[in-house]
Amino acid sequence: MNAKPAAFSDVAIEFRSVNYHINDIPAGAIVSNISLSISRGETLVLLGRSGSGKTTLLKLINRMLVPSRGQVLVEGRSTTESDPIRLRRGIGYVIQEAGLFPHFTIAQNVALVPTLEKWDSARIAARVEELLRLVGLDPAEFSARHPRELSGGQRQRVGVARALAADPPILLMDEPFGALDPVTRAELQREFSALARRLAKTIVFVTHDIREALLLGSRIALLHAGHLVALAPPRDFLRLDHPEVHAFCAYLDPSDGVAQ
Repeated sequence: MNAKPAAFSDVAIEFRSVNYHINDIPAGAIVSNISLSISRGETLVLLGRSGSGKTTLLKLINRMLVPSRGQVLVEGRSTTESDPIRLRRGIGYVIQEAGLFPHFTIAQNVALVPTLEKWDSARIAARVEELLRLVGLDPAEFSARHPRELSGGQRQRVGVARALAADPPILLMDEPFGALDPVTRAELQREFSALARRLAKTIVFVTHDIREALLLGSRIALLHAGHLVALAPPRDFLRLDHPEVHAFCAYLDPSDGVAQ
C-alpha cells in the first residue's frame, strides 16, 4: 500500500533533529537538536531571549538558512529539496518595521509577489484592495501613498497585507510589533489575533514578550541557548516547572489577567 500523501498530513512544518552552526563548528551551534512539528492552522510562538535561536528557526523554514544537520520539512518536503524561490513565494514573511520598499507605493508593495507570479492586473488590483481592507486601511486613502507617509503601525499593517497577498498557507512573523509604541502594539496584537482565527493560516511568530506569546499563541515553544526547553499551550506553559519558564513568567503582572 502506498504511503499517505504529504498533502493530507496535519503537519505543515517539521523539524527533525535540526542543528545549525556556523563555519562547520558544532561547538558554536546556534540551534541544537530541535525536533518539532507545527500543525496546519496553528499559531506557534517561538519565545526566548535575544540570541536563543528564534529567528534562525524562521530562516530555516524558508531556506534562508539550511540545517547543518537534520531536516526541515515544509508541506512534507525537505527544504533542501525545494526550489528556494518557489518555497519563499509560498510563505508569507513579516519582519519588524515591515521591510517595505520605500520607492514603491503601498499598492505596489502589497502586489509584489502576485506581480512576480504574473497575475493579471485586474486580479492584482482586486487582491490589493481586498487585503488593505482586511488589515484596516482604506484603499482609496492609502494605495498611492509611500511607506514614509505612514505611521509605524500602518506600515506593519501593510507588511501583513503584503505577506498574505498570494494567499500562502504559511506565515512567518519575526517580532513584527516589537518597534511599536505600547498602545499601537496592543491594538495590532488584538487585531492580529482575530485575523489569525479568521484566516486559519499556519503561523510561526517570534517574540521575546511573554504577554504577546500568551495572547497570540495556540502553543508556545521556549528556546534557550539554542535548545527547545519547553513546549505547551499558553495555560499549560504557565504551570511548567523549568527555570527559563519561571524567568519569563516572573515579568507577568497578575493584575493584567494573562497569568490566570
